[in-house]
Amino acid sequence: MEYKETDRMFDVICDRVQLLQMMSRFGISLGFGEKTVREVCADAGVDVTTFLAVANYLRNGASVAPLYTERISVRALTEYLKQAHRYFLDFQLPDIRRKLIGAIDCSQTNEVAYLILKFYDEYMNDVRRHMDFENNRVFTYVDSLLSGNRPRISRGGNAPISGIAQFSKSHVGINGKLQELKSLIIKYYNAADATELLNNVLIDIFSCEEDLRQHCHVEDDLFVPAVELLEERIAAGREPRMGEIVKADLSNALSEREKEIVACVVRGMSNKDIAEKLFISANTVLTHRKNIFRKLDIHSVSGLTIYAIVNGIVKLDDVKL
Repeated sequence: MEYKETDRMFDVICDRVQLLQMMSRFGISLGFGEKTVREVCADAGVDVTTFLAVANYLRNGASVAPLYTERISVRALTEYLKQAHRYFLDFQLPDIRRKLIGAIDCSQTNEVAYLILKFYDEYMNDVRRHMDFENNRVFTYVDSLLSGNRPRISRGGNAPISGIAQFSKSHVGINGKLQELKSLIIKYYNAADATELLNNVLIDIFSCEEDLRQHCHVEDDLFVPAVELLEERIAAGREPRMGEIVKADLSNALSEREKEIVACVVRGMSNKDIAEKLFISANTVLTHRKNIFRKLDIHSVSGLTIYAIVNGIVKLDDVKL
């Protein structure tokens, strides 16, 4: 099953309740009634293709990633990842720590409990260092790319790093300590008077482990390839995709003939009809369409339709919906 723009958001959430966390990271609130995914995303100012890319990735796994790599908004995905980091660092990990303190005897007289808490604090510090680096260096690098620049990433005193590829698959070990922590608690800690509390903490740790695993996979399989394409566009001297259609200089990028082609396409005309109307060959129409999609970095008629309306090439009443 694949989620689509026309699905009701209610049905999507009921199908996979774990997507509630994803929604909050996109800044989408509940209370959307019977609205579709497209309508809810539009209301929240979220790029719907990026939303669907993450939702379908979380549901169906890495096999769907290549279907979205060229279409997602790097800006929208970066903001999603930043919000996920805030959730882990400011809420989920501290909350687990509080519950852990309440479930075990943390006095130094109980050496196992003391070591468990110490182990967890070391893990939290590892995750914070990793995410702080991504927040302060990697995402800043990507923001610069989105502005049309190609800076270099530096790991403090180490040699600068030339691109995003060197961060791919850099998450090995992030979840390793959580797995070890679970083993320590389950095998060696006897919570005689707080079994239910400790079991609840373990459930949270299992959930956190899975959430972090999926987060890392989204970075590796969706974010890194999309940024690599952005780097290629910058290296080729092309403008980056902005993650949204903005009425700016994009309309000036098209010739008058290309604008005529756009108007015909969004009105629902076939290539043959366009060729007859403009007295050109069908092959010429195809060439123009390819150039238009390349110039605008738009790859669907629906995206082209929005562009045409926003930039005054057609009116809404002229469009074939």
